[in-house]
Amino acid sequence: MVVPLGSSQPVFSLPPLEDIPDVEEDKPVDGLHLNKLGSMQIPEIVFGAATYSNIYNDDSVITSDIPVRTARLALRYGINAFDTSPYYGTSEIVLGTALKVLEPEFPRSSYILMTKCGRYGPKQSDFDYSPATIRASIKRSLERLHTNYLDTVYLHDVEFVCTPVGPNSGNHLASLSDKCAEYGLAEGQEGKIWGEGDQKILDAVAELRKLQDEGIVKHVGISGYPLPTLLRLALLVLHAPPFKPLDVLLSYSHSNLQNCTITEFAQQFRTRAKIPQLLTASPLNMGLLTPRLPPWHPATPEMRQAAQRANKLCEEERWEGGLPNLAVGYGFRKASELGLPVVVGFSNPREVHESVRALRETKEGGGSERRQALEARVIDTFGEWVGYSWSSP
Repeated sequence: MVVPLGSSQPVFSLPPLEDIPDVEEDKPVDGLHLNKLGSMQIPEIVFGAATYSNIYNDDSVITSDIPVRTARLALRYGINAFDTSPYYGTSEIVLGTALKVLEPEFPRSSYILMTKCGRYGPKQSDFDYSPATIRASIKRSLERLHTNYLDTVYLHDVEFVCTPVGPNSGNHLASLSDKCAEYGLAEGQEGKIWGEGDQKILDAVAELRKLQDEGIVKHVGISGYPLPTLLRLALLVLHAPPFKPLDVLLSYSHSNLQNCTITEFAQQFRTRAKIPQLLTASPLNMGLLTPRLPPWHPATPEMRQAAQRANKLCEEERWEGGLPNLAVGYGFRKASELGLPVVVGFSNPREVHESVRALRETKEGGGSERRQALEARVIDTFGEWVGYSWSSP
């Protein structure tokens, strides 16, 4: 549940460090170290802390020693960047509490905190990009995370606030070629404000820039789903006073077996919009590439059926770890080729170990021929839905 701004905040009392087990499971396995990527030198894996909430776990987990042990193991592996948001319920609170417990081993200077602002619920009416709310939201995030600065703040899910331009679903690669004008991406359209929503984006970015000048926010960015919208808004920010590019951009569900169109867009973000740090998230495509598809998933019925066939194919091929393992490996490899850190949610130490192992296997090329052959077959199961992006909002 999202905690409204101005309301009393839940308090989580996690066990003190001396009472928390530190056994074999809590130690990193020797192997390749994670690389640092981009202008911000972010590790190849970023800790997605939405798991520190009832979205993914119940109170018996998030009030136990598991959040501290999971964050500690990640930090010991070199996963020293954390992604959170006020929209993720108690995530900021639990993450901040866990990191405070770990302060003797990992001081604030040893990790990167990345949070968001502007989204405070599931409905479009739950968005508030007004400068006053942006500032109040950042103030609360600082208190929750026990810090006096934030390394990155994104405007959360900008497509819900900006002025809609162009098709909302489908394969959006045409936005980079013959249909660019339809998406507002043609040459000469970069600085166009299409409506009130676009102005709200610019005003919110301006407030974040003020907080940046005050030393409270180190890097300013946007996050969201539809890549053409993210590119259009990044160009708008660059071509509107003070004509500065965004520092960082986060997209999700576009670096996976069903949709890997970030491959074509990454260069546009870097060269045309001049953004020095890009990140991607959700190599499992929000659960589409797992045996248990969430009932709320926005995939079409045809995509759901294709995902079932993909799961069955991995079972028939006796692929260890099934479709999720294949998908995570693919996501890591594609992100590595593009120099993109990947945000991955961790609920417990086992999941940290598994993700690091998958990344290492991908980098070391273990079983790559068989892996890539099976990846190609899984991609084929999606047929016409390869590269398809669902509507958001």
